[in-house]
Amino acid sequence: MNTKRLIIAVLVVFVLLEVTGYLIHSVLLSSTYMEETISKAFRPMAEMDAMMWRMMVADFVFSFFFVFIFIKGYQNKGILEGVRYGVYIALFMNFSASVAQNVVYPIPFSLALQWFIYGSIQMVLLGVVTAFIYKPAEAKSA
Repeated sequence: MNTKRLIIAVLVVFVLLEVTGYLIHSVLLSSTYMEETISKAFRPMAEMDAMMWRMMVADFVFSFFFVFIFIKGYQNKGILEGVRYGVYIALFMNFSASVAQNVVYPIPFSLALQWFIYGSIQMVLLGVVTAFIYKPAEAKSA
């Protein structure tokens, strides 16, 4: 395992996760979240802001395991390996989470679908970046 590349990949994935999360939720979906029927399903903004550090901790843990699991299955097949990995993670996490949240919370199916689509694009992007950054440590010859 190339620890240096692991750390770099985790940090880059974390930063990209935060940036893309901001773009998705604070830019693309902000007007949707303001709709009266949807806004009732969320905490007040001040309350969410006060707890945002928890989200960042969770995102950092996610970033570590996203990269760590990629490394454990690393096949050295280039960027397409990252695309495939991103698709797998998107289907594994985003599909089930979007459907479950649509069932549990009073949100329209259209919002759950947007979460799935935007989240899937996000996961593929993170997979590509991880595949681009990570290269195994070269074996030292004796």
